[in-house]
Amino acid sequence: MKFAEMPVAQLLDALASPHPTPGGGTAAAIAGAMGTSLLVMVSGLAKSRNNTDDEKAALAKAREALAPLAAELTRLADADAQAFDHVMAAYRLPKGSAPEKTARTQAIQAALTGATVVPLDTLRVCARAITIAHTVAQHGNRSAASDARVAVALLRAAAAGADANVRANLDGLKDEAFKAATDAEATRLSSDAVANTTAALQALS
Repeated sequence: MKFAEMPVAQLLDALASPHPTPGGGTAAAIAGAMGTSLLVMVSGLAKSRNNTDDEKAALAKAREALAPLAAELTRLADADAQAFDHVMAAYRLPKGSAPEKTARTQAIQAALTGATVVPLDTLRVCARAITIAHTVAQHGNRSAASDARVAVALLRAAAAGADANVRANLDGLKDEAFKAATDAEATRLSSDAVANTTAALQALS
């Protein structure tokens, strides 16, 4: 069963279980999906901050952009668990002979790359959603300001969690070019997420 199809209690039980998956990467993606969904709600309210046509048009555009991001983060919650399952499977491969060791090493590297790309995708989507959150914060109905604050906080936490998972998996990779490029992108996205979180929260003040 996909995480999005689980009752909330079952999902929380899965996160609390001693099994390796779902773990922090899945939790980060789910938190991001929740935050993004809240922004979709705020941007879809009948009244905007000043109830002008320009505000409503900006919010409609934001809502249109945010909805697929929430869906993508939901997909990434499952993808993260699957990626880590592949890592665990690779480490369990036999290593008795030289060919087996080579095959195992290659499988581990491929699995770790996949387990790095998924949280990087989560970070990308969260950073994008936080950017759009500024529009929602500027023009959204003031009565929903607390909802928007929760949304931004969830997305900020999701971005930070995704960044942590990217860096955890980078440690085991041998492809230095991939590591350098990924580290640089994750650093940039995280920095943007922090700056845009601050801007969104200020707009809500």
